[in-house]
Amino acid sequence: MTMQTKPYLKDRPPVSRLGFGAWPLGNTVRGETMTEREGTALVHAALEAGINFFDTAPNYALGRSETILGEALGSARDRVVINTKFGHHADDLQDFSLAALLPSIEGSLKRLRTDYVDSVLLHNPGMDTLAGNTGHYEALQKLKDSGTIRGFGVSIDTRDELLTVLKQPHPIDAIELLYNIYAQTTRDLLDAIHAAGIALIIKVPLDSGWLTGKFTEDTVFTGIRARWQESDIARRAKLTRDLKTLLSTDNLTPYALGFLWSYEAVTTVIPGIRTPAQLREHTRAMEMSFDAALRKRLEDFHDTHVGTDPLPW
Repeated sequence: MTMQTKPYLKDRPPVSRLGFGAWPLGNTVRGETMTEREGTALVHAALEAGINFFDTAPNYALGRSETILGEALGSARDRVVINTKFGHHADDLQDFSLAALLPSIEGSLKRLRTDYVDSVLLHNPGMDTLAGNTGHYEALQKLKDSGTIRGFGVSIDTRDELLTVLKQPHPIDAIELLYNIYAQTTRDLLDAIHAAGIALIIKVPLDSGWLTGKFTEDTVFTGIRARWQESDIARRAKLTRDLKTLLSTDNLTPYALGFLWSYEAVTTVIPGIRTPAQLREHTRAMEMSFDAALRKRLEDFHDTHVGTDPLPW
């Protein structure tokens, strides 16, 4: 299979439509911590599969995600596109101050073993910053002009945030947006992103694992997933059962990913990849035939079962 690609930044390689969400690198899930050796092997396997877009952040595994990624990419650096973020730091603190911007990026450069980052995104900042009132876009533009970064943008979750970003006057290169079968409140704005020439990265494409079809109301959640209330779990469990019935399958992953790739506005999708088996599953999903009628069924499913009452992430 030839990996599908799309343009991302001027003068940088086009990116694979299946990206690598690097949150799992070095992180602990269900009591098991990914080792540097395991993470390196996983990144190498992704490269062999044709993936060249890697999404990370300073706070992912408290810096270890960037460190593993930097060590694993090695001589492949010029062939890949690295996206990192600003605002959530390697010491697990949040600081969106302008004074923290350059030190944060310098820390990322060191961990990533590179002298430039392809793109840096403001990592869920406040609305004032998204609206362009705090000087962050101007500061990032200066770093872009100097070559320290090649592009910049925002990582956001909600419709109000996206509307604010699209209305602000500063040109940006990329938006990372929470969007999936269960979260489509920004659907009507995707074409506006595309028309503005902004690359669109889709985060949380599998709804933190629910859209694999493997979770139920009896699943015991730990770590970051323990944030869900019982009512959230019950609601998502019912949605998952109904979706399996609609699609006549227990394996929802290829449908969840194919749904996102069916949008012309979507540049790349970044599921968190933790194992070689997940990598193979996500890569195989690109072979699935996904037409407009199937996408419409899944849009209608959202409108009927979720509607204007979004699920808490």
